[in-house]
Amino acid sequence: MRKVLEAELRAARARGAEEPTVVDVGGGSGVWAVPFAAAGCRVTVVEPNLDALATLERRAAEDGVLDRITVVADDSDALAEHVRPGSADLVLAHSLLEVVDDPAGVVTAIAAVTAQGGAVSVLTANRHAAALHWALSGRLEEAHRLLAEPSGVLSGDSETILRRLDVEGLTTLLEGAGLTVERIQGDGVVSEIISAEPAPGLAASWERDLAEFEALAAVTVPLRDIASRLHALARKPA
Repeated sequence: MRKVLEAELRAARARGAEEPTVVDVGGGSGVWAVPFAAAGCRVTVVEPNLDALATLERRAAEDGVLDRITVVADDSDALAEHVRPGSADLVLAHSLLEVVDDPAGVVTAIAAVTAQGGAVSVLTANRHAAALHWALSGRLEEAHRLLAEPSGVLSGDSETILRRLDVEGLTTLLEGAGLTVERIQGDGVVSEIISAEPAPGLAASWERDLAEFEALAAVTVPLRDIASRLHALARKPA
């Protein structure tokens, strides 16, 4: 996923954006914002959690990029109040669509602030992966109900999110906002469920092998479709 986003920054610069404009909606503590700022971008983070924003500002100050980050303490549905239409070369919406009340409205607002030819990066929980993980842990009745539930969550359960999406649902949301989906890949196909441990002295090579497998599985259907998360890259038509 990181390589995909780095390629987008290069593409933005090729379009003439010397300092690409990045908007991170629900950007939390700056896991993405700070590295993008360090890479020469101008970043706006829209995030309602004040504790997360405090961590973001501390992290940005430590890395010397605080002046490149604009912090907006507000919800995602207020995006249009803080970001000019058509101004962002890249918009991030990572772990966001699971928790907002109106995902279609949020995606529409994101599309509105994206520049023509700019990109939208969405990372979201995968409903099929959740059902599989629950089944593998022996929670078969819940797994069955979750698989049959269109929202991908179980009402009355201890869920902390409002929905999980699959490839079709994610594609429908993005295309409904006028975006063109260019790529959907998995994130975390086996790394969160693998139980094997590397043999003594082989940890480094084992981790490399796992990373290489994940990279290939992430773009290989149907393995992609059971990844813990789905990452979509969509573009606003020029």
